[in-house]
Amino acid sequence: MKSLLCLLLPLSALAADSLPDPAEVTTAMKKAATFYTEKLAVHGGYASAWTKDLSMAFVEGKKGHEYISMQPPGTTTVGLSLLKAYQATGDVQFLEAARGAAKALIECQLASGGWLSEYDFSGAYEKKYHLRQQVLAGDTEPGKRNFYSTLDDNKTQSALLFLLELASLPESKDDKALHDCLKFGMDSLLGAQYPNGAWPQQFGKPADPATPVLKAAYPKTWPRTFPKENYVSFYTLNDGNMQKIVQLLLRAHDLTQDERYLNSAKKAGDFFILAQMPEPQTVWAQQYNHQMEPVWARKFEPPCVTGGESLSTMETLHELYVVTGDEKFLKPMAAAFAWYEKSALPDGKYARFYELQTNKPLYFVKDTYELVYDDGNLPTHYGFKLDYVQRDLERLNEALKKPREELLAKRAAPTTEKSWASRAKGAADKTVQALKTQEAEGFWLKGDEIDAGEFVRHFNAMSLYVEGAKKGGEAFAKLQGR
Repeated sequence: MKSLLCLLLPLSALAADSLPDPAEVTTAMKKAATFYTEKLAVHGGYASAWTKDLSMAFVEGKKGHEYISMQPPGTTTVGLSLLKAYQATGDVQFLEAARGAAKALIECQLASGGWLSEYDFSGAYEKKYHLRQQVLAGDTEPGKRNFYSTLDDNKTQSALLFLLELASLPESKDDKALHDCLKFGMDSLLGAQYPNGAWPQQFGKPADPATPVLKAAYPKTWPRTFPKENYVSFYTLNDGNMQKIVQLLLRAHDLTQDERYLNSAKKAGDFFILAQMPEPQTVWAQQYNHQMEPVWARKFEPPCVTGGESLSTMETLHELYVVTGDEKFLKPMAAAFAWYEKSALPDGKYARFYELQTNKPLYFVKDTYELVYDDGNLPTHYGFKLDYVQRDLERLNEALKKPREELLAKRAAPTTEKSWASRAKGAADKTVQALKTQEAEGFWLKGDEIDAGEFVRHFNAMSLYVEGAKKGGEAFAKLQGR
């Protein structure tokens, strides 16, 4: 009966049923922002999760009362979501909240220019880590304090992206502390790029300009047991680290037109070309030593080629082609796709790790971390088998078939009321879900915890919806049936 009724209703009525009032959505966003700034913020920054009674905050692997997290979801992504909300609504409440998050990042920027995974404002970290603010105050020698910035898990990258977007607002033109922090961070990131175009997992100083530029090669031998080698200086693709750097650099070039950023991104693309392994495994490793050989990182990350990071590398090469038009970034694709075609597991998934040259899937034994070929007793903290790869390969393959001009147009903001209204409609279902699942106090839960990831997910959908509705004008009004 319901389906028959739907057939009898005009299309405008059907659309209106699923399009919430933008004013109602904005009110819900303001409630969420108020809760976050008044109840959860520490020096303006945010942890990753909190108990419902607010007695404890969580960051990865730690808990306390005055932690903030730089690893998404945390200060960097919550801050960026608040900034997007300001751009969507024009409401200064969101801008002030975003400025608070930026202030927290400025306070805990390391002397090397980037950030840690988290920072504890209780005072303990001031003695353990060497901060840029300490250097500015005259404390220039680190001593035994750690000053290494991390690029792992999108930490320093996400911090710089948020600060870049905030600094690019006309309202931020006189914020000297913000601009100085961003400049120092971006200059440090560029300085940490090796001559071959790669970055390490962590950096404390500029890269050695004498580091050789080599093509990837298989090691003659490699240890089957974890050697406990310090890996932070290795060229690291793990978890899309360099993909996030390239995306940051391309956005920085978009906003500033500084050619240094585009040149650095293209240089990273040159590294990806160098780092593609030769036959019989024409994809990429998770990390390479300075001789460009796959090597161990952590005890569950062996020398190998990888079914995961190889895909993110291909996606980044394609993005570089779209932005630059240089077809050299597409040349690795055919051989990489050919490797994927022969390397799927019987169930259609892909292994995270494939043994060098034999291409046998590699796994670990839970607790002992013995390297084996059997997936029957895997550790549970890490994705040793990947179920998203085939879907994303198909998506990339479809993108490769589209004209570059079409893909460039999709990178730009909508330009017509109709396209803005279409964006709002596309975010409507997620916005309705955000309204339905928001707690009365303004937050969102994941299980029994207040969760920053849920905030970011719902807040971004609501911002897209409100901005699309606002700029959709008459086209959006028609969707509403007005």
